[in-house]
Amino acid sequence: MTGAAPRRGQVLTTKVGLQMPTGMAYDEWERAGRQLAGVLDSSSWWLGDWLRYGKDHYTDRYQRGIQAVGLSYQTLRNYAWVARRFDFTRRRPTLSFQHHAELASMTVEDQDRWLDRAEQGQWTTRQLRGAIRAARQGGQLPRTPTEPSRRLEVPGSRVQWWHKAAEQLGVDFEQWVMTTLDSAAASALDDLAGQTRPVAVSA
Repeated sequence: MTGAAPRRGQVLTTKVGLQMPTGMAYDEWERAGRQLAGVLDSSSWWLGDWLRYGKDHYTDRYQRGIQAVGLSYQTLRNYAWVARRFDFTRRRPTLSFQHHAELASMTVEDQDRWLDRAEQGQWTTRQLRGAIRAARQGGQLPRTPTEPSRRLEVPGSRVQWWHKAAEQLGVDFEQWVMTTLDSAAASALDDLAGQTRPVAVSA
């Protein structure tokens, strides 16, 4: 019944929030949080796979579907890019979507190696990011040969704007920048490939 108070120990989800029962035990509250976090993490994969399917099957209409969903186009593109970088069988259910996003720009071999380490060490996303940074600084994880090691001069106002966008999405700034740029590059290359495909002409 709409507006009814939740029974003891029961958390009711609504479109605009949660209804938490009075006198809820800590263990129940913690379990509810884990379940909510699991749904949030899974939804990133779900949306990424949903967009991939639309891109592959409804090339002429999938943008209309994105508009109907009402979510940020760039956010969905980021989800789809990470989902495309990890075949379904390679995704680790014990690790979050953000763990995978941290590794999306790497080769398959490097991805699997870092996923193994993160699983075995039960690393948080921050710990995984720190381990990758330390390995790169120590020369243990070389960047891809085509990746230039250069500094990009960017106006401070624009960096602050980007920081705000990353904070709004609740993701690490560096990871957001890398994912967004990689997604944009993949999109540009996909569009270019589409333009160069031969067009069938009926006689």
